[in-house]
Amino acid sequence: MNEADLLTLLDEAFVATLATIRTDGRVDLVPITFAYDERNIVTAIDHKRKSTTELKRLDNIRQFPEVTLLIDHYDHSDWKRLWWVRIRGRAKVHQSGAEFDRALDLLCDRYTQYAEKRPKGPAIVIERTELTGWKA
Repeated sequence: MNEADLLTLLDEAFVATLATIRTDGRVDLVPITFAYDERNIVTAIDHKRKSTTELKRLDNIRQFPEVTLLIDHYDHSDWKRLWWVRIRGRAKVHQSGAEFDRALDLLCDRYTQYAEKRPKGPAIVIERTELTGWKA
């Protein structure tokens, strides 16, 4: 599949799994909402209930900016509709500025919940370095 085909699949998904690396070398996985443009994938710490907005994934990214995202679709009744996209990249945490505002704008355009209540927590901007995937 070419890059355009892989990115088109992302339009069908609204949740991804973000993998970050901890200081002890273990991998943390967390489901995230996301949006994207030509070069970047973005997410933000939103208003859903959390004990803090300074989450472990932010610390992980600050220490080890290499991350992986997995976005997939599974249909147990029709395996001809299965697909997955894996994105590797370098992530940065933004708490203000143009990159922060751009990330929130992309998320608000994609999710009505964010358009109604804009995230206030830090934004994560992932610059794509590798895009792979598979479709049945």
